[in-house]
Amino acid sequence: MRSKGRSRFIFLCVAPAVILFFLFMVMPTINVFRMSLFERGAYSPTETFVGLNNFKVLFKDTKFITSMQNTILLIVTVTIITFFFAIVFAAILTREKIKGQNFFRIVFYIPNILSIVVIAGIFSAVYKPENGMLNSIFSLFAGREVMVLWKDQPMVIVSIIIAMVWQAIGYYMVMYMASMSAVPASLYESAGLDGAGRVKQFFQLTLPLIWTNIRTTLTFFIISTINMAFLFVKAMVAKGSSDVALSFMYNQKDAGLYGYSMAAGVVIFLFSFLLSALVSKVTEREVLEM
Repeated sequence: MRSKGRSRFIFLCVAPAVILFFLFMVMPTINVFRMSLFERGAYSPTETFVGLNNFKVLFKDTKFITSMQNTILLIVTVTIITFFFAIVFAAILTREKIKGQNFFRIVFYIPNILSIVVIAGIFSAVYKPENGMLNSIFSLFAGREVMVLWKDQPMVIVSIIIAMVWQAIGYYMVMYMASMSAVPASLYESAGLDGAGRVKQFFQLTLPLIWTNIRTTLTFFIISTINMAFLFVKAMVAKGSSDVALSFMYNQKDAGLYGYSMAAGVVIFLFSFLLSALVSKVTEREVLEM
């Protein structure tokens, strides 16, 4: 009886979350796949079955191909830069005796708690051609007025990369600092007695011992970058100047091409799923215990 009561209690606790997940995640996802096979206007409830025609047109659409290229470029570049500096800064603040470590944690973490709109506003002011901070600094060193159009082609992707890295780096630095702090100091002392320097200790001790955390955060960050890229593009730059995959999808929806938009959504969903599986496989390592 006690076992049945416990099972019933667990079921009642889990059921609401499962129902909500099914209603707001599973059902909409299935509907996206269904709608991608139809052609539907903006205000018309009539749906015309077109099969895979939306996908055939999509893969020939140069704008979609360009948006996917921009997305992949942002994923690769932002991930490499963010994780490199996050791990390096975390190692420096954890291993070196630097005063005010908590202060640096707070300062680096602040961008992560700001909304994308606020960050977009900050960087829009920084990138302002006439009197923005970047152009003012370059003008100071160049001895003449420098007018770099940071949010126009071809600098717009670079501008978005800088903003995305600034927003994310502190969060992952704090996470890696927590993992590195859990590594016993005795391991570093033993490695030091064996003649291993700080750099060698970092690659042979620190990285392997926190690899599980790096692997988990890496997969999460790569997938979330697809969404973050859309938010930054939407908030910072003019429509169509530097579309990424999700902004292309939303633009098609705004144009009334619902079925075509859902076809793009299906491709992005499958791309995200396959990318996460690939990253998980590539980063798979034997787990080392402390």
